[in-house]
Amino acid sequence: MRKALMAASFLVLAGCSHSTSATPSSPATTPDSQPAPVSAQALVDAPDRTEADRALDAGRHPAALIAFAGVRPGMKVAELMAGGGYTTEFLARAVGPTGKVYGENPKIVLEKFAEKPWQERLVRPVNQNVVRVDRELDSPLPPEVTDLDVVVSNIIYHDTTWLGVDRAKMNTAVFQALKPGGVYLVLDSSAKAGTGIADTQTLHRIDEQVVRQEVEAAGFKLQEESNVWRNPEDTRDWSSSPGAAGARRGTSDRFALKFVKPG
Repeated sequence: MRKALMAASFLVLAGCSHSTSATPSSPATTPDSQPAPVSAQALVDAPDRTEADRALDAGRHPAALIAFAGVRPGMKVAELMAGGGYTTEFLARAVGPTGKVYGENPKIVLEKFAEKPWQERLVRPVNQNVVRVDRELDSPLPPEVTDLDVVVSNIIYHDTTWLGVDRAKMNTAVFQALKPGGVYLVLDSSAKAGTGIADTQTLHRIDEQVVRQEVEAAGFKLQEESNVWRNPEDTRDWSSSPGAAGARRGTSDRFALKFVKPG
């Protein structure tokens, strides 16, 4: 179990790089008084980002994630198992000072590796609109958190299986926290078709069909999928955990599914 926890820790540490950030100055405003969206690539290219964060970009495609999720200024969004906050910070930049981001972490993630980098991330000015949420994934958001626009699950759904999370409860909780029309974005490394959850702990991969079925069972409808993270050359027989992948880190075939809460 200890070895498995370390492997999972390396995986989520993809979100633990340090960065000092600043929101764009003097943004234009839209007719509804919200700042006009800054291009997703502009968020990635922000000059105040550290090289440690930038080193993750090629494998994570953060600009594509923001665009695919449809995150815009003023939105309320959340990330499940935020780790050290690599993705959370992009969400914070995208929603801007008028928006809000809930970054959730379960106890095991905080205790094993994320507490220090997470604290360091949250004190930076760009993350002033991030709300720290220390909760278990069975019930990842406080009951008062409602009418969210987007919830992101970025390469962590497979971990919920071997961690013993009640995924039906988790997905239902996400459904309840989202507003009608809200987006639940799930991105993860692909296991071989038909393997179910057999490779979640060993290879850090999950069968895409399992995710589709479980999320749709909570009431969501699959609206769209993206091929940005696809790699048809991936044999899907090696561990996608950063600690084990080595030079192949960030090259696993990944599915990206945009589910929507029906209106």
